Amino acid sequence: MEEIGIATLSLLIANGIVTYKGLHDFTFFDNFSFNVDQILVNKDSKRLVASGFLHADWTRFAFNMITLYLFSRGLESSMGIPSFLILYFTSLIGGNLFALYIHRNHPDYTAIGASGAVSGLVFASIGLFPGMEIGFILLPIYIPAWLYGIAYVLYSIYGIKSQRDNIGHEAHLGGGIVGLLVAIMLNPSILTTNSLALSLILFPSLTFLFLVIKKPHLLIVENPFSRSKKVFTMEEKYNSNKASKQTELDTILDKINMKGYDKLTKKEKDKLKELSK
Repeated sequence: MEEIGIATLSLLIANGIVTYKGLHDFTFFDNFSFNVDQILVNKDSKRLVASGFLHADWTRFAFNMITLYLFSRGLESSMGIPSFLILYFTSLIGGNLFALYIHRNHPDYTAIGASGAVSGLVFASIGLFPGMEIGFILLPIYIPAWLYGIAYVLYSIYGIKSQRDNIGHEAHLGGGIVGLLVAIMLNPSILTTNSLALSLILFPSLTFLFLVIKKPHLLIVENPFSRSKKVFTMEEKYNSNKASKQTELDTILDKINMKGYDKLTKKEKDKLKELSK
């Protein structure tokens, strides 16, 4: 049994610390979670990475970390730490960017979790280790990794189209595709040694990406919670956000004029400092 690598251990610890902090501090959780408007309107790009270390509960954290642990051992030892970390973070960011594109007109869409990064590790393993088999927890069943990859892609596409659950299929699929592409870039020889499996996985994935970008009307990619809402342009979102901040500032300034600065609460003073930047 391979020992856990330093990069894997560091990621496990970082995920644990950030998740613990987020579950006990809502402000921290809110400041670092994936949020469409915060990223597109307020240019808060750190959320593309930070949200991947937050989890909604310890069950989801455990599932992601167990998967990270199981798939990272072979990858880190065979790829080396720098390439492994490149794979992890490009999958994380790639998955979130795909989710951002899918939900760009859904201002209230939020997400968290390491699933995009973990999916990248899983798909990279499928590409790099063609003979690998994947089992299921509590079930003595093993299937070829490439078959699992195909099923995963098709399920993710269905999940994105149907939007019937609370799972971030977009980040899963985006992270998985990016992870597989990074594995190919770092080890091009797998294009010949594992060409059939790669083709079966990449063809539906890239076809779906093409349709999402070029012909989205054919897919009806929509969030059911946002269908009744007006779709705002980026300029409208920016102006609305700016007006909201101005209203907050005016309210605080009015209180200062009427009662003086010393009558402000600590929260109001902090907000005044933030809005005055």
